[in-house]
Amino acid sequence: MRITGYRTLSTVHDWGRPIGDANGTVGSGRTSVPIVVLTTDTGLEGIGLGSHDGVDALFPALDGQDPRAVVALYDRMLAWVFKRGHTGAVFGAIGALDMALWDLKAKAVEQPLWRLLGARDHVVPAYASGLDGPLPDDELIRLHKQFAERGLQAVKLKGGLDVADDVRRLDLLSELYREQIGSAPALMLDANESWARKEAVRHIRRIEEHVDLAWVEEPVRRWDVDGLAMVTRSVKAAVATGENLTGLEQFRPLLAANAVDIVQTGSVWGITHFLRVSALAHAFDLPVSPVGYDVNPLGHAAAVVPNHLSIEIQDLGMPVGIRADQEVVDGHLVLGEAPGLGYVVDEDAIARLAGPGSWDEDAGPHVRPDRAGRRLVVKPAIRNGEAR
Repeated sequence: MRITGYRTLSTVHDWGRPIGDANGTVGSGRTSVPIVVLTTDTGLEGIGLGSHDGVDALFPALDGQDPRAVVALYDRMLAWVFKRGHTGAVFGAIGALDMALWDLKAKAVEQPLWRLLGARDHVVPAYASGLDGPLPDDELIRLHKQFAERGLQAVKLKGGLDVADDVRRLDLLSELYREQIGSAPALMLDANESWARKEAVRHIRRIEEHVDLAWVEEPVRRWDVDGLAMVTRSVKAAVATGENLTGLEQFRPLLAANAVDIVQTGSVWGITHFLRVSALAHAFDLPVSPVGYDVNPLGHAAAVVPNHLSIEIQDLGMPVGIRADQEVVDGHLVLGEAPGLGYVVDEDAIARLAGPGSWDEDAGPHVRPDRAGRRLVVKPAIRNGEAR
C-alpha cells in the first residue's frame, strides 16, 4: 500500500451556544473543523483532524510511502520542517496527517485503532467540559445536566476572571452533579493562561477556601517553568498543563522541574505525539489527560496508555458531515468496533454548508487579550477602546 495523494475539507461544529474562556468568546457558537484525507493506491482513505496549514509542504514527506510505517513517517515529517521548525499550526498539520496515517494502518487490518494499539478495553474514563465561560447560570446548568445524565462524574469549568463568580459557578455545578449522580463530582477550573504568577496563587487559594479543586489548568503561561512550579508548590490543587505545547522538547523542562502534576496534550497535535508525551510522563509517575476536540480522536490512544487519567468531553454533538463510532455512557467514552478511528465523512453534507465557522475572531478565545496577566481589578476602566 502506498500513499498517492490527499485532499482537505473544512466543516463546522455548531455548538448551539456561545463558547469561550477567560480570553474571549465565539458568540456564534460555530467553529471550523479542518479535515485531511490521505488517499492510497488500494482505495483506502485515512481521515485526520487538526490543521491545513503546512500540509502542502509536508505531503512530499509522505508521497509514495507505505502509510503503515506511521512512527517513521511522523519523524520524517518533523525532519521535513527541520529548519523552519514544527511549532504552531505546522505541528497541527503534522498531527492531522499522523492521525490519518494511524487511521489507514488500522483500516488495513480491519481493526479499530484501540485494538491495533494494544488496548485491552475500549472504555475510556471521561470528564465534562463545555467551553462554558460565556454561559449565564441557566444555560450552564442546562448544558451540564446533559453531561451529568451521561454519568460523567468530573467537571471542568472555564473561569479565572472573578473569584466570587468562579466559586458561585463551581457550587452550582457541584449541586447539579450531586443531584444527578448522587455524589460530589471532581471539580476543575481552567484559567487558560490568563493569570500572572502571584495572581494565580491568590485566586486559587481564595477558591480553595470554599471549594475542593481536583486541578487548576494552565494557571500561567505554558512555557513558564518557574511560574508553574511556584503555583504547584503554593496551592493544594494539582496543576494541569501541556495542551499547547508542541513536541517533547517543550515538556521535558516542566517535568524535570516538578512544574506539572497532570500532563496534558492537545488532540489536534496527533496520536504519536500523545503516545510519546504519555511515555515521558509515565517515566515521572505522572498521569496524562488528553484535551478534548471534535470526535475525540485521542480516545483510541488513551485506551492503551497505562497512566491515562481521564479524557475531556467538550460536546455531545458532532461536526456537520462527520459520524463517529463512539458514545458517552456511564461517565466513559465508549469506542466501537469500526475499523480505524471509526469516522465516516459525508462530503456532500459538508459541501452544502451555508458558511464557514471560525476560531479566530478578534474577541475569540484564540486571541490573547491585552490585559491578560495584568488585571488589578475584575473589570478595568475602558480607555481608548474596549478593555479586555
